[in-house]
Order: sequence, then C-alpha cells, then structure tokens
Amino acid sequence: MANGAEKAVKESASEPSQDKQKRLLGEDSGHFSMIRALHLADVVTGMNGLCGVMSIFASMRYCLGNPTDYGNLWAALAFMPFGLFFDFFDGKVARWRKKSSLMGQELDSLADLISFGVAPAAAAFAVGMRTPLDHVFLTLFVLCGLFRLARFNVTVANVPKDASGKSKYFEGTPIPTSLSIAALTAFWVSRGWTLDNIPLGTYASGTIFEFHPVVLIYVLHGFAMISKTLHIPKP
Repeated sequence: MANGAEKAVKESASEPSQDKQKRLLGEDSGHFSMIRALHLADVVTGMNGLCGVMSIFASMRYCLGNPTDYGNLWAALAFMPFGLFFDFFDGKVARWRKKSSLMGQELDSLADLISFGVAPAAAAFAVGMRTPLDHVFLTLFVLCGLFRLARFNVTVANVPKDASGKSKYFEGTPIPTSLSIAALTAFWVSRGWTLDNIPLGTYASGTIFEFHPVVLIYVLHGFAMISKTLHIPKP
C-alpha cells in the first residue's frame, strides 16, 4: 500500500491542471501559494505585462528629460512589440505543456490592456498629445480596449469555431493591433515630428477645445475594437 506521501503525489499527478490551480489559489495557508499555482505559460504572460509597464515608465522618463533626446521614447515604443512576442508565445507554451489555466485567461487580458492599451496612450502623451481634450480621447481609447477585452472573455465561448475548436474570427479588432499606431508614432519620431511638430498640428489652439487632430486615430481604433459587426478572421 502506498504511504501518504506517495498517495499525495499520485493524486497531484492525476488532478486536472485547472482544478489543481483553483485548489492552490483557494488555500488559506502558504504565503506564496499563488506563486506555486502559476504555470509556465502564466509567467510568460506576465512578461507581456512587464513589457507594457516598462514602456509606460520609458514614456514618463522621456517626459522628464531632454525633449530632443529620443532614447527613452524609442525604448517605450520598442517594449510594445516585445509584449506582442510574449502574448503569442504564452499560448504556444500552454499547448506544449498541455496545461490550461483559468488564471492565465484573466492574466492575458490584463497584460494586453497594459501593453496595447495604456502603453500606446502613454507614448502618445509623451510624443506631444497633452491637451486636456487629448487626454479625454486617449482615455476613451484605453476604455474601448478595456471593454473589448471584457467582452471577449464573456463571449469567446459563443463565437463560431472551426473543426479544431478554434474561434473563426475576432469580434472587433484585437487590441494588439494598436501596435500599428505605435509603428506610425515610431515613424514620426524618426522624422522628428514630436511635441510642437506633430503632424496636422493643433485645432482650436488657445481654447478649452484645443486638441491634436491625429489623436482621432486612437478614437477610431478604439471604436473598431468594440465593434460588434466587424469580424476579423483568425490566422
């Protein structure tokens, strides 16, 4: 007869990964029980969030430094595609390890919001979209990303699937597509089109309605993310 330790090992090995993680997260004892509950794919997802936070800090450092020194601004823009790499890689790791994670599903959306929602908005602020109305439009963009991710978590099970069980399309543009705006921002930085030299200048200068027309790119992208009728085929 197996002793108690051997029995515990066998039960742990046969326990489904999601159930095991739920049990570990629900334990009252163990200060680091959450760390023990993480899967390797969850750690990779965390790296996505780390890239987003580092991008935000780099944008803040640029705002505090010499406006002609674009080093921190380039760093802010560079961290975003690294976040996308980890966003794709975590799914591959989960399939390789054959371990799904309830926590990972939530972590993925939270990390995406930081890396592809807040970080691009922070970079836009750093580049020069700093009027009060600019802030409203950039906030709207981030909120659209927030609502889009929340809707995805709720409705993903209802989206039509192919023979392999993968969803056939995204409802609205996926939030990582905001990297297209980051790429456009990188082009502006390469040409020195920042601060007072932002393309299209400002509208209603000197009034409470002053804003940079290019900020509307973020608004349009935000609306595309929350669209119900816009279906983007999954690769």
